[in-house]
Amino acid sequence: MSRDHVQPAERPRTGGAAGLPDGGPEAPFLALLARDAPVEAYEQPVLLARAEGGPADRIAALEQAKLLALRVRSELEGRRRREAELSALFETAHDLAGLRDLDAVLQAIVQRARSLLGTDVAYLTLNDPARGDTYMRVTEGSVSAHFQQLRLGLGEGLGGLVAQTTRPYVTDDYFKDARFQHTHTIDAGVRDEGLVAILGVPLMLGPHVIGVLFASDRRARHFERGQIALLGSFAALAAAAIDTANLLTETRAALAGLERANEIIRDRSAVIERASDVHDRLAELVLRGGGVHDVAAAVSEVLAGTVEFTEAGTAPATALEASRAEGHVVRHGSDWIAAVAAGGELLGALVLRGHRDLDPVDQRTLERAAMVTSLLLLARRSAAEAERRVRGELLDDLLDARDRDPRLLRERAARLRADLDATHVVLAARIDGPASDADEEAAARRRLWSAASHLAATRQGLAAARDGGTVLLLPLAASDTATDLARRTARDLGTAVQQPVTVGASAPVTGLATHPDTVTAAYAEGRRCLDALHLLGRAGDGAAAEDFGFLGLLLAGERDIGAFVGRTVGPVVTYDERRGTELLRTLEAYFACGMSPARTKDALHVHVNTVAQRLERVGRLLGEDWQSPSRALEIQLALRLHRLAAPERH
Repeated sequence: MSRDHVQPAERPRTGGAAGLPDGGPEAPFLALLARDAPVEAYEQPVLLARAEGGPADRIAALEQAKLLALRVRSELEGRRRREAELSALFETAHDLAGLRDLDAVLQAIVQRARSLLGTDVAYLTLNDPARGDTYMRVTEGSVSAHFQQLRLGLGEGLGGLVAQTTRPYVTDDYFKDARFQHTHTIDAGVRDEGLVAILGVPLMLGPHVIGVLFASDRRARHFERGQIALLGSFAALAAAAIDTANLLTETRAALAGLERANEIIRDRSAVIERASDVHDRLAELVLRGGGVHDVAAAVSEVLAGTVEFTEAGTAPATALEASRAEGHVVRHGSDWIAAVAAGGELLGALVLRGHRDLDPVDQRTLERAAMVTSLLLLARRSAAEAERRVRGELLDDLLDARDRDPRLLRERAARLRADLDATHVVLAARIDGPASDADEEAAARRRLWSAASHLAATRQGLAAARDGGTVLLLPLAASDTATDLARRTARDLGTAVQQPVTVGASAPVTGLATHPDTVTAAYAEGRRCLDALHLLGRAGDGAAAEDFGFLGLLLAGERDIGAFVGRTVGPVVTYDERRGTELLRTLEAYFACGMSPARTKDALHVHVNTVAQRLERVGRLLGEDWQSPSRALEIQLALRLHRLAAPERH
C-alpha cells in the first residue's frame, strides 16, 4: 500500500485569515485521507494554524476535525487489514478446495499467518501417534536448523499446554512463563531461534488435537484478540487440509482395495458380491467396536440408499410390530422397516428410505444389519451397567471396608480411570420433589443413580446409591472449589433427571487409598451439608461445609466440632505444633483484649512489634479477611471449642 509522506516544507493550500484550506476545518484532513497520508501528516494543519496565529475557536475546530479524521483513518486501516485477512483466508480455502499437495497448502497457511500477524516466525507442529510425540511439520521465517528439526514429547512446552486444554495460549516472554512444562530440548531450540513472544492455537479434528499452529516474535509482544482469532481460523483451515488429505489417502487406499477385490471375485455374481461385502463390513464393525450409526452407514453403501437407525417410539408402530413378530423386513410405503429387537424387547428399527423394490438378498442384508445392531446395543448397555456396578462397588468399599489393601484399591481405581491419590470431594445427592407412590420414588432414585454414574464416569470419579440418594466421589480441579463442584453437580443432575436435586459436599480430601476412613467422614460431612440445605429451604441447590461455618454446627444432626475447628483455625494450630510458636495464645489474647495490639502486648508481656509480627503471620495462615466481623466471630468460636476440647494444653 503506497503512502504520501508530507515533507516539512510542504504546506496545504491555504485560504482565509488563518491560511486554512477553503471549505471548513475538515477540508485539509479530507485531502490527507484521500492521499492516505501517514499519521504524522495530520498534525500539519493544526501546527500551521497556530503558527499563523489563527483564532482559538478555529484551532479547536481543526483539533476536533483532526481527531475525527484519525478515527476514520484508523477505521479504514482496520477494514483494509480485515480485508487482507479475509482475502488470505479465502485464498487458503480455495487452496484447500483444490488440494493436491498437502505440504504446499500448509506452507501457504503458515506464510500467510506470519505475514498478516507481522511476526518473525510462524510454524506448525503435528502429533505422531506412532512415536508418541510431536514434530515440526512446517516453518516460515526460521533460521535455526535445530529448531526446524525439533521433536518434543506430548504435553511438553507451550504446545503441550495448548493440546491439553484445547485452547489458544500466548506468552509475552517464553522463558519467564511457568504455566507450561519447560524441557531442555524445547528451551534449547527456542533459544537457538531467539524467540520470545509465542502464540499457539490448537489444530482440532472433532474433539481431538492433532497439532498446534504457532506465531512468534524475537521480542516481547502482546498479541491482540483479533490476531488470536485469525490464527485460530488458519489453524481450522490447516486441520481441514490435513483431514482432507487423510480422507483422500484413505479413499485411494479403499479404492485400491476394492479394485483388487474386484479382480478376485469378478467371475462371481452381483448377489454374492453384495452379500459378502455386507458380511465383511458388519463383522469389521463389530470387531472394532463400531456403533449403530456405523452399521447404518455401512448398509447404506451396500444397498445404495439411505439407512437410518430410529428409536422404537419414532418408527411406524404397525410395520415395526409386524417386523418384530415375523423376524423379517416389512415394507411401509416406499420405505423398508427392520425391527431391532432382543429377547422380546424392542430396541428400535433400521429404516431404508425410498426403495420401492428390494430383492431377497438385500432384504436379508437389512435383516442381518438389524441383528448386528441389536447385539451392539445390548453390548453397549451391558458394558455401561457393568462399569456402573464396578464404580459403585469400589466406592462402597471405600465407605465401608476399612481394611482394604491400598495397592488393590489404586489398581481397581486405575482401571476405571480414577486416581485415588488426587484431591477429591465427596458429594451426597438427593432428589427433592414429591412422589405419587413408592414405584415412582424408586424410579426417580434409579434415574438419579444412572445420571450420577454417567457423571462420575465422564469426570473420572465414582458413584454409588446410598441412604435413599446417591453418593459421588469426584476429583477437584486446582482452580475449582468444593462449593462450585457441589452447585455444578446439583445443576447437572437436576437437568438429567428433570427434577430438583440437592447436593451437599465435603471439604476437599486426599489420601483415599491409604486412609479409607477419610471417605466415610467426608460422606458424613456431605450428608450434614445436605440436611442443612433442606433445613434452610434451599432444595435443588448445592453447597459445601465451608459455606456454613459455625452455622453448620447448629444445623447439622451430628455436630462435627473437630472438622469445624480444623477448617477455621487448623493452620494456626498446626503451625504452632510444628514450630513451637505461640500464635494461638496470641490470637486468644488479641480477641480477649478487644482486638487491641497495645493491650495484647501487656497481657502477653511482649513488645508490641512481636504482637504485630505474630498477627501478620496469622493473617497469612487464615487469609486477609480474618478480622472481618463474620470471620472473627467464627475464629473466636473455634478458639473456644479448641480450648474446651483440649483443656490440658492451656
